[in-house]
Amino acid sequence: MKNVVIYVHGKGGTAEEAKHYKNLFKEADVIGFEYNSEYPWDFQKEFSNFFNDISSKYKRISIIANSIGAYYTMISLNKDIEKAFFISPIVDMEKLITDMMFLENITEEELYKKKEIKTSFGEILSWKYLTFVRENPIQWNVSTYILYGEKDNITSYETILNFINKSKANLTVMKNGEHWFHTDEQMKFLDNWIKNLI
Repeated sequence: MKNVVIYVHGKGGTAEEAKHYKNLFKEADVIGFEYNSEYPWDFQKEFSNFFNDISSKYKRISIIANSIGAYYTMISLNKDIEKAFFISPIVDMEKLITDMMFLENITEEELYKKKEIKTSFGEILSWKYLTFVRENPIQWNVSTYILYGEKDNITSYETILNFINKSKANLTVMKNGEHWFHTDEQMKFLDNWIKNLI
């Protein structure tokens, strides 16, 4: 049985991005997971079906996940994975939500009463989402490698360090890197990061 690498995209991404990693993992199949879920509880159902099918066909499974894709992966899996490669992962969703609430001057009581509030920057804050996050803390014990951009504007360095200290993760920081790795220089750094780990 061959090995497989599953790619889980971030917000606004697609499973097509998995093609980029095929040249890096020549000894494994690389499969992008295309999901339609906007909420973690929906993703759990979608990913569970997909993962169960994959795990019956392959001996070893690794994950590459981007941004919110990493958060979704961590709350959906914690078994049967050899390695995880996380690019700009969301590792503390509660902090991200409460930071957005603070920026918009929204109290918990207000969010509880209204259930959903659209922010000035287009995100919809949801009481159900915040409650889910609090009731389903990340418990992640997989051998994990994190690539983090020094200028990440979504997750602070302190938040990443807190996660590193609580998990088995190894951290690599790209100087002047952003949350979205997309420039030629950033993608070259990302590729070399993976090559050095496999």
